[in-house]
Amino acid sequence: MLIKKYYYVFKIQFLGYRFHGWQKQPNVKTIHLMIDRTLKFILEEQQFKTLGAGRTDAMVSAQEAAFELFLQEPIEDLEAFLSLFNHNLPQDIRALTIKEVDKSFNIIQHSKVKEYVYLFSQGQKNHPFCAPILTTILDDLDIELMKKGAKLFQGNHNFKAYCFRTTEKGIYNRKIMTCELIENKVFKANFFPDKTYILRVRGKGFGRNQIRLMMGALIKLGKGEITLKDIENSLKPENTEVMDYIAPASGLILNKIEFE
Repeated sequence: MLIKKYYYVFKIQFLGYRFHGWQKQPNVKTIHLMIDRTLKFILEEQQFKTLGAGRTDAMVSAQEAAFELFLQEPIEDLEAFLSLFNHNLPQDIRALTIKEVDKSFNIIQHSKVKEYVYLFSQGQKNHPFCAPILTTILDDLDIELMKKGAKLFQGNHNFKAYCFRTTEKGIYNRKIMTCELIENKVFKANFFPDKTYILRVRGKGFGRNQIRLMMGALIKLGKGEITLKDIENSLKPENTEVMDYIAPASGLILNKIEFE
């Protein structure tokens, strides 16, 4: 059993398109698996343990994610270790920073704010190179109406209709600090369409597939399949309707993670 004496928090980024999410699973490639494989190689015989700050689904990417490393022996030179780690990681994962913390820090329970963005375009078929991070909605969407719909999610609401496989014991009353749909000025490439959009969501906790279900509702709103009133009603405590369209995973990006 590993005796936890030294504690380090890493910030990382990754392209999730070829991975089956963060969590280790039998017979598939995951981010956590590749992190641990790389650490095992560079730490050689030293025992270690890693814990992620949360899970991402298959094909979801991250501009900034985090995990904690537990060691029995200290890392003498943090910058050199970070460089060595990056040298051995696969090309679609990069370590950004490393910071030593004390044993009071718990990456699972420590209060944190996460910002997700969902990147999409509408009305035309895009270049295939867009597929890893940009969802293509072929229908013409009412973007202005979708902007109004996004604002409805902001604040304290019951998000049970926007969580996958709900139970009676789940916690669905949550606060979304920011929810806005804006034109994309962050991610650029010469093969992107002229106009792309971002749904930006910030909060302390999200249910499974919550943001993709929220995005799915906005897509249906933009197509005229539901109304603003439908979204308003879906957020009420007495609501029994379940949102059934989960937007594709590859447009979702964990953009920032902030520990308080």
